[in-house]
Amino acid sequence: MVIETDRLILRPWRTADHAPFGAMNTDPEVMRHFPSLMTRAQSDTMAVRLAERMDRQGFGLYAVEVRGGAPFVGYVGLQPVVPPHPAAPATEIAWRLARHAWGRGYATEAARACLDLAFDRLGLDEVVSFTAIGNLPSQAVMQRIGLRRDPARDFEHPALPVGDVLRPHVFYSLRRTDRQPASDAAVTRAGG
Repeated sequence: MVIETDRLILRPWRTADHAPFGAMNTDPEVMRHFPSLMTRAQSDTMAVRLAERMDRQGFGLYAVEVRGGAPFVGYVGLQPVVPPHPAAPATEIAWRLARHAWGRGYATEAARACLDLAFDRLGLDEVVSFTAIGNLPSQAVMQRIGLRRDPARDFEHPALPVGDVLRPHVFYSLRRTDRQPASDAAVTRAGG
């Protein structure tokens, strides 16, 4: 499935995405709210895993390209949250964009289209998102797309050591019954 918005194309991953994805994952600013930078091998493995998951499910974390511009600026999409994660079971909306793509509204635009997919095509009842408490830019995107903070569901990330500043996570969610009308994003199936 390919999702098209006014400015963006959310599509399956290509091998050509690995190099810019690898560069993004070694950028200290991009990875500031993650435990560590990724090596190129780790980044490539993640890209392959995301592509395989998308093939299996028919949706996932999409590679994002700018119409008439950059062929890869990061990912935005939906992924399952499974036990033993504290938010499980759930479907998370997530994003990670290259620094040169920040401040242009791409994450918000793509995430709104993914919410349309989640509720209108996939029939989900709820979409969640969570991040380290200090990641204010991601929380701002969550708020712009209509997710609401649910402090009762905040959690300490179990993969991070006690005392790590990234361990406390804030939790946002949106139920189908609480969402605003769908955006104008066009969702189409891609061949091949």
